[in-house]
Amino acid sequence: MASNTLGTLFRITTWGESHGKALGVVIDGCPAGLELSTEEIADALIRRAPGQNSYTSPRREPDTPEIYSGVFEGKTTGAPISILIHNQNIHSQHYEPIKSLLRPGHANFTYLAKYGVFDYRGGGRASARETVCRVAAGAVAQKLLAHYGIHTLAYLSALGPISIPALQNTSFETQDFKHLKKQRDTSPLFCPDPSSEALMKSALETARDQGDSLGGVISFISIGLPPGLGDPVYEKLEAKLASAMLSIPASKGFEIGEGFLAAQMTGSSHNDLFIQAGSQVHTQSNHAGGTLGGISTGMPLVGRVAFKPTSSIQISQATLTLKGEAATLKLPEGSRHDPCVAIRAVPIVEAMCHLVLADLLLMNQTARLSHLSLGQKT
Repeated sequence: MASNTLGTLFRITTWGESHGKALGVVIDGCPAGLELSTEEIADALIRRAPGQNSYTSPRREPDTPEIYSGVFEGKTTGAPISILIHNQNIHSQHYEPIKSLLRPGHANFTYLAKYGVFDYRGGGRASARETVCRVAAGAVAQKLLAHYGIHTLAYLSALGPISIPALQNTSFETQDFKHLKKQRDTSPLFCPDPSSEALMKSALETARDQGDSLGGVISFISIGLPPGLGDPVYEKLEAKLASAMLSIPASKGFEIGEGFLAAQMTGSSHNDLFIQAGSQVHTQSNHAGGTLGGISTGMPLVGRVAFKPTSSIQISQATLTLKGEAATLKLPEGSRHDPCVAIRAVPIVEAMCHLVLADLLLMNQTARLSHLSLGQKT
């Protein structure tokens, strides 16, 4: 199976399955000298973990990361960083009664069509369990970005038909970012708007009582980016982000800036006019979302990722057996699934943003001679 690697200079490769012994990630290209601890990675994994409240899957997984290489005396060495996370709460027996059925909304049909084999225990490699590796690697990327004053925040901005009010602050100063983060971190849904959160909770409870599920939208904001990240044509900043975000299980859409709403605007209303802000060039608005020509402008990077409703639901569904016979899929008692996958996808979106930006930050060092500090020509 190919395509398990992301990035060019800051490069990660993940491995492992949902119900295997362990999962892991190898990070190549992280510069030496970066302070890094197991606790920092563990803290990132806690936000992704299920079983923390009634709005996520009851599966409880401690997700204790172990750093096997690349860190010495609390700092990265420049060698590959290998992180291992053991699976410790596996109930594979729940999948035995449905192992011969094509599960609506799941990947067993397409995996079987491509590979002729599929690990039915929780979805194997197709499971969202794989994202624990991305979050672990994203914690390392986050440390690198923070060294340069770059910070990213993701949050749940819509659940089903309920959306939080759009953020109007174009410049998004550090204090605004900290306030939004504080609001997000106190919410079990990662939603920074208390009034919208109350409506979301009610909608989730209704869907759960009906044995159904809901979709959602996750927004992200990155501040502190310098102008110049991203490469034109095929390696644009937003193209790299779109590729990374749409690789997340259950993701179905990506927008940058105004996104699809831009199609309804005029040029005069969408164009971001340039202004002088001290010694820097800014724009009066940020409809483009922080990029022009696929390159960062220095304005906040703003985007959204749409997630479909959880495919595993308690409602009986018509389907086929692996032999093509008509059948009914009914999840076994004790099955554990999220009523809305977008909730726990918030730290995953944040991690993918960190990984893309860390890679582009390192790549930008090679864009022109003035970025290199290898000594002067004699």
